[in-house]
Amino acid sequence: MAELLLFHHAQGLTSGVLAFADELRAAGHVVHAPDLFEGRTFASLDEGIAHAQEVGFDTVIERGTAAAAGLPDALVHAGFSLGVLPAQLLAQTRPGTRAAVFFHSCIPPSQLGGEWPAGVPLQIHIMENDPLALPPEADLETARELDATVDGAELFLYAGDRHLFADPSLPSYDEGAAKLATRRVVELLDTLGQ
Repeated sequence: MAELLLFHHAQGLTSGVLAFADELRAAGHVVHAPDLFEGRTFASLDEGIAHAQEVGFDTVIERGTAAAAGLPDALVHAGFSLGVLPAQLLAQTRPGTRAAVFFHSCIPPSQLGGEWPAGVPLQIHIMENDPLALPPEADLETARELDATVDGAELFLYAGDRHLFADPSLPSYDEGAAKLATRRVVELLDTLGQ
């Protein structure tokens, strides 16, 4: 059994994010899914991003860090899109991190004040033509660099051009890609639980 802290994307703690958490629980893992938007969800990604900008990305990260307080050190930190910000910060800075799982985005570790920690496995799941991961955004480029330079990093690219492909409550959901990604996450968690 592994224990995971899962952060939602810019549309909030949707029923789809909760369904993903439930799938991991059904596979025998402990999942914490805090609400960084204090109960608010948004019908569109643009509305959610506007809210995150209004609240402030630093506040989103602070709320994520606060959610980790009181939890065991031996966590897997995971995030969907916006949720990658607190997940990646915690993965890079919190002692005892077991692994990290990023959906839809990632940022250069140097932007969070450091390097990727040695011995911490990393999975990144992105659609190969995700418009929010391609230039001028650098998420896919960063993911490829991490895959090439970090021991234990795995980049999984999925055919398609959707951003939040793993959330079954959204129109951008891609069932085939999401099921494959979920299986890969469960496989990682299972290896950590041994």
